[in-house]
Amino acid sequence: MLKLYENLSREEADTYALVLSSLGLTFFRVKREWAGWSIWVAESAYPIARRNIERYRLENPGLAPPREPESPARIKRFTAVWVVLILILFYLAAGSGEAFRSVADSYGASAREILNGDVYRAATALMLHATPAHLAGNIAGIALFGTAVCAIAGAGAGWLMILLTGIIGNLANAVLIRSGHLSVGASTAVFGAVGLLSAYQFVQKRRIPDRRIKAWLPLAGGLALLGFLGAGAHTDLTAHLFGFAAGIFIGLVYAKFITVPLRGKYQVLCLAAAVGLLVGSWLWAWGGSA
Repeated sequence: MLKLYENLSREEADTYALVLSSLGLTFFRVKREWAGWSIWVAESAYPIARRNIERYRLENPGLAPPREPESPARIKRFTAVWVVLILILFYLAAGSGEAFRSVADSYGASAREILNGDVYRAATALMLHATPAHLAGNIAGIALFGTAVCAIAGAGAGWLMILLTGIIGNLANAVLIRSGHLSVGASTAVFGAVGLLSAYQFVQKRRIPDRRIKAWLPLAGGLALLGFLGAGAHTDLTAHLFGFAAGIFIGLVYAKFITVPLRGKYQVLCLAAAVGLLVGSWLWAWGGSA
């Protein structure tokens, strides 16, 4: 079973239990916990249970919003710490000055080299940063937006989707520019995370009839954030735009077809796929330069 809500008052728990009973759902449980009451439902019933309770709340606007489980979020924040540490380690390993320029030439997102077959550069470039300020900005973005994505999709699926947006963004940028271009940094994936969040919120609001016009606000907000943060001096605007677009596409697909975060074993598989993509890209890069 999955925990639907937690830290409820007895009255709130009884009210939501009546809503579920009226649907004919029998596979749910109301439990007393140290911080209040919680509601658990069968995994197969989770989407319809949550959807109908949200509908009930819309019809009764005076109700306080139910509290969703918080413990998974702490795990998702913890994975963001690991991502930040990995980016810092890569920054320290790459060095600075001439040493960094050599690393960037070998593993950065060179449009010409990507089109010549060094596709791994679309992934390896995400791990490289030129200056402490460059690193700090991307760490802040990946910690903030990456954690938000993982709070929705789970740690494994969240980081896999974020990584894919960065890779797709760099590949699309190479196809557009074709030559004379070299970029590094995780910012393409950061804006991919922004696109994921914007698309997810768009789909969620579109499901509520009286909020369909407002559903466009998250997309507009994402574009505004892209323009504000992604178009400064020495930034790769087209890569940011392609990362954001990749996030929109992947986010729409995810929100449309996956209504409940994937179960633990599938999260592990997604996380393993993300790690495998990065490790495989670096092994390919080192093998090609050997």
